[in-house]
Amino acid sequence: MKKYILAVAVIAALIIGFGQTDRALKLVGISSSRSDAIASAFKEHRSGVQVTGEGIVTKILKDDNDGSRHQRFILSMASGQTLLVAHNIDIAPRLTALKTGDSVAFNGVYEWNEKGGVIHWTHHDPTGRHSPGWLKHGDQTVQ
Repeated sequence: MKKYILAVAVIAALIIGFGQTDRALKLVGISSSRSDAIASAFKEHRSGVQVTGEGIVTKILKDDNDGSRHQRFILSMASGQTLLVAHNIDIAPRLTALKTGDSVAFNGVYEWNEKGGVIHWTHHDPTGRHSPGWLKHGDQTVQ
């Protein structure tokens, strides 16, 4: 949580004080082009967009056990947008030791919704027809 508060304070200071959005995003490891792709998809109500990004875990939800099982958590992006991550744990390992306030990088498919969107396909495709996704948390990468 302290990392999250510090990151938000640094970003706010740079944006408000200096108007340097790109620099603020780079300080927390997010390129503006990655952030812009997700923000654009949200603004334009687009779905099915392959994206890469990073956010801070704000809430860990119960696993979704209907059909394929999914580990679920909410990420807050530097832009303020929130994303639900739905990671298929029948295909790929779950992120272990995940806590609120942790940073998680991702590559997956963005699906629009009014709350900010969902990221899924954060794993390999067993049939090989879909671009592989991944999640990174600390030293752990799952796909």
